[in-house]
Amino acid sequence: MNDVPPANPPPEAGWRKASAGQSLPESHGSVAIPTGAGFWRKLLAFSGPGYLVAVGYMDPGNWATDLAGGSSFGYTLLSVIMLSNLMAILLQMLCLKLGIVTGRDLAQACRDHYSKPVAVVLWLMCEVAICACDLAEVIGTAIALNLLFHIPLVWGVCLTALDVLVVLWLAHHGFRWLEALVVSLVLLIGVCFGLEILFARPGMREVLGGFLPSREILTNPEMLYIAIGIIGATVMPHNLYLHSSIVQTRKYAQNAPGKREAIKFAMIDSTVALTFALFINAAILVVAAATFHRQGRHDVAEIQQAYQLLSPMLGVGLASILFAVALLASGQNSTLTGTLAGQIVMEGFLNIRLRPWLRRLITRALAVIPAAIVASLYGESGTAKLLVFSQVLLSLQLPFAVIPLVLFTSEKAKMGEFANSAWVKLLAWVTTAIIVILNVKLLLDFAGLTGSPGS
Repeated sequence: MNDVPPANPPPEAGWRKASAGQSLPESHGSVAIPTGAGFWRKLLAFSGPGYLVAVGYMDPGNWATDLAGGSSFGYTLLSVIMLSNLMAILLQMLCLKLGIVTGRDLAQACRDHYSKPVAVVLWLMCEVAICACDLAEVIGTAIALNLLFHIPLVWGVCLTALDVLVVLWLAHHGFRWLEALVVSLVLLIGVCFGLEILFARPGMREVLGGFLPSREILTNPEMLYIAIGIIGATVMPHNLYLHSSIVQTRKYAQNAPGKREAIKFAMIDSTVALTFALFINAAILVVAAATFHRQGRHDVAEIQQAYQLLSPMLGVGLASILFAVALLASGQNSTLTGTLAGQIVMEGFLNIRLRPWLRRLITRALAVIPAAIVASLYGESGTAKLLVFSQVLLSLQLPFAVIPLVLFTSEKAKMGEFANSAWVKLLAWVTTAIIVILNVKLLLDFAGLTGSPGS
């Protein structure tokens, strides 16, 4: 008899091949969930991943698009921020379900479902999206360092590479330390913009009216361009991969009741965190509308320009400093989570197993080197346009992450009893259709078939 196990074991049900390992193995199942504890203790234990994901929804790319939208069009694009946030809540819910139920993050799921050539193409597209996202985050951090401490942009970009050391140190002491840092910085951003709203004194009737959809968003190419940028900055491809991985840092029971409980608490964590992100995004646009648009400055799109004008136009010397402090916290938070997302994508799609410090160094270099080149070539004058364009690029990549996510979570063979219900499928495909249609419209505008954003 031959007791040697087969070299190629049969794949799990519903997948082309079996799972090749755990996502983020050094942190997988590292956060214990107290058994027999009450609702609030369990919620506290599950809370954290949602805030790491929410960071991507308030990164410097959002600032660029929200500032441009608020100064140019007042409160009109608040409805787009609301829509994109609702879309984000739904898609992140699908992500956490995928990770908890299958034990795979989205990158691993793509690798185990599609052929190798298709998986490699999806990986390359995802890397481009992460580089675009990191470009916004790194440049945003560098701008904040320049505004607060007068550090040149290129040197500021290079300093952001130090986040690798921070991630390594915190991960070594436990994933909860990384979450604690991120939550602290998120709260700091919230306090800064809460004060900015008080300084700007926006009209509440106009603010509430901005959450009602306007047909002009679709008929005005310039407004549509920024609207798609807002969607790209809000619903981010790398967040879909990130969330499906980091929910697995919790040590929940690997049975149906355990997974059902994990999904419930992870959904609460995610929804609360993304609601806070909605407040931050809306606050940026509201401050821009109440400060710049109201006083006839419809051309304020650069972060540096907003920093220079806030204090004089509001008559509050602290306004510009708070703006820059929040930007620094936002950029640093985003580079921390971007480093994790890069690691998850590289490991998941390619099944590369490297030492944690080397993986993070590689993924960080992929972002810092292009950002340093861009900063040295374009300096301050081109950063705002690059930030907005990077968010549009993210939006164009979204369908290639969203469609597999919806397909996987809707398959009973893969998800069993946790497969999407009929109404969730409908909402998910409507969301996907909105993303695809807006992107097609943007491409037609750029091709000059329906007018272009600059016309």
